[in-house]
Amino acid sequence: MAKNVSLDSIDQKLALAKRCSHEGAKAGAKAAVFATVATAIPTYACGKISPWARAHLNPTAKALIVSTVAGMAYFIVADKTILKTARQNSFKQQG
Repeated sequence: MAKNVSLDSIDQKLALAKRCSHEGAKAGAKAAVFATVATAIPTYACGKISPWARAHLNPTAKALIVSTVAGMAYFIVADKTILKTARQNSFKQQG
């Protein structure tokens, strides 16, 4: 049995999906900024203080450490936010 789906219903679902992804992107960007600052300070301080780090970590390695943490924070937080928002919307539609 085919289910009739109206155009308004599809537009509403599309708007909810866009809102979920926008909220996820905002939350991910905030997390990436925080992770960048939280990682950059100790990474560069360690490069000044630790003899091992001074000998083995060039500026490219330090930047790679910071950017990897920022990227991971962005994607993890964005994914969790999108899933949380989608779950909330799903419960609202059921009830």
